[in-house]
This record gives sequence, C-alpha cells and structure tokens, in this order.
Amino acid sequence: MKALLANPRGFCAGVDRAISIVEEVLKRFGAPIYVRHEVVHNTFVVADLRKKGVVFVETLDEVPDEAVVIFSAHGTPRAVYEEAKRRGLTVFDATCPLVTKVHAEVNRMTQAGIEIIVIGHAGHPEVEGTMGQCTGEARALLHLVETIADVARLRIRDPDRLGYVTQTTLSQDDAAQIIAALKMRFPNIVAPPKEDICYATQNRQNAVRKLAQKVDVVIVVGSRNSSNSNRLREAAERYGVPAYRVDTADELSQTWFVDKQNIGITAGASAPEHLVRGVTARLRQWGLENALEDEGVIEKVSFPLPKNLQSNQ
Repeated sequence: MKALLANPRGFCAGVDRAISIVEEVLKRFGAPIYVRHEVVHNTFVVADLRKKGVVFVETLDEVPDEAVVIFSAHGTPRAVYEEAKRRGLTVFDATCPLVTKVHAEVNRMTQAGIEIIVIGHAGHPEVEGTMGQCTGEARALLHLVETIADVARLRIRDPDRLGYVTQTTLSQDDAAQIIAALKMRFPNIVAPPKEDICYATQNRQNAVRKLAQKVDVVIVVGSRNSSNSNRLREAAERYGVPAYRVDTADELSQTWFVDKQNIGITAGASAPEHLVRGVTARLRQWGLENALEDEGVIEKVSFPLPKNLQSNQ
C-alpha cells in the first residue's frame, strides 16, 4: 500500500488562533478558565485543554461569578455577550474572524431592514451564533435554510429586499445548489460581498476532490461533530471512493484496506497533524510502504490575537 497526503490539511488560521487564545489566557490567569462550547470541534484538542485546567460549559449558568470565560471559535449569540457583561465576567472572544465577517453582514442587512436567508445546519454552534446576532423584532428577519426543499417553503415579506449568508464550513457543492435555488426563486436576492465559505474549507475540499481521483480509499482525520471534516468525507464519496472519518488511528479498520493499493489521507481544519502521523504509523504496521505529500495550495493566512491579549497590553 501507498499513501498520498492531501494539501492543505489540518489546522486553519482560525483554529490556530482560537487555541492560542486559550493557552495565552491560561498563562495569564491560571486555571481554571471557562470556555463556552468546545473552542474547536476536535476531541483530542478539547481533552488536552481540559488536562491544562480548561472547563468547558454549555451555558454561562455554569460559570462562577468573577470567572474568566472564553467564547468559542464558532461565534456566540449577542444575548450571551450581554449576559456576560451583566455578570461582570472577564471575557475573551475566540470567534474566527471569518465568522465575525458573517456576523457583520447580518448586522448590516438587518439594520437596513433586509430579510436574510442563513444557509447552514440547524443546531450547529456557528449557525446559532449567526442567528443570535439578531434579537427582538429583528430576529423575524432571519430564516434558516438547510436544503433545497427548504427554499420552496420560505415565506418572505419583500423578495426585492432579501439577502443571504452561509455557514463558513459548508460543502461548496451543497451550498452552490441551495444558492442557485434561492436565485431562481428570488432573482434579486443579494449575495455577500465575498463568499462566506472560508478559504480553509474551500482549499481542503478542493484538495480532497483532487485526491479522490488518485486513490482507492480516503481517510479523513477529524471529530464526529466537526462540520468541515464531515464535508471532506462527503466530497470524497461524491467521486465514488469509499471514505471514512476517524478521530484517531484507533478507529481504523483493516477491512477498509483489503485490495486497496492507494490510500488518500486528509484532516479537517480542527485536527492536529500528529493525529495524521498516528494514522500513517498504524497503516505502516498493516503494510503501508510510503506516504507522499500531494501538491496543493500553500496557505499563508494568519490571524492576530485579540488586542486585549497582545503583548503590549
């Protein structure tokens, strides 16, 4: 067997920044610190931070008074910020800047009285954060769409005052189909100034599509609740290649590789590279001869820490 490693893969700039924020806050304030929701969707990253003294919570009710709390990379509803302010909590925001861009688009359109279609997965923290940018009467201006069928059920006040935004980690193919359906039904719908699906999601999906055309099976390293990891698996399967998502090498099954000569390996944007190395190490035990890097886009994007965590503060 031979393996081909997708490029790019693994950590994106938003994930790097979120983890750095947690580690810097730990350094400055000491344990425990509290993080609302998983800071990024990776089981190993979360477990490692727990060992260092991070307490992950679902609501601010679980955070003691005068504590330090971090909001996750996926974005946070406005009401949660207001609650933290009322309670006097020390807050650090790890929201990915590309998610913040979507929030800004939502705020701009709702202030102009424009209805907004939010394309995304119900229940995902990013979607909850985006929908939660609007409260009171403005909340009625937002509509969540998950599928093309949802487009047909929409009831819009004024089709000429309508826009859309998308979850940043969607499948490009799925999002394009929904957007096409929206434009067919609402020809004057306004698109975001720049596509909302983030550069890292796009690059990793493009890389796995290319990979799937060269291999017999694809392994995606990433956690079950990682949207972008699940989309990578689906992207490979669209080329008729069996694809499996695993958190670690321990979830691999030898049966997946029977009569398979070429194995593709990639990783979601929140999966550490050492988990990929663990997968290749396990495959070597099962007969893998070598693992080569596929050619791909070189990412040079980086995001600074929040101003209240930069060294001159």
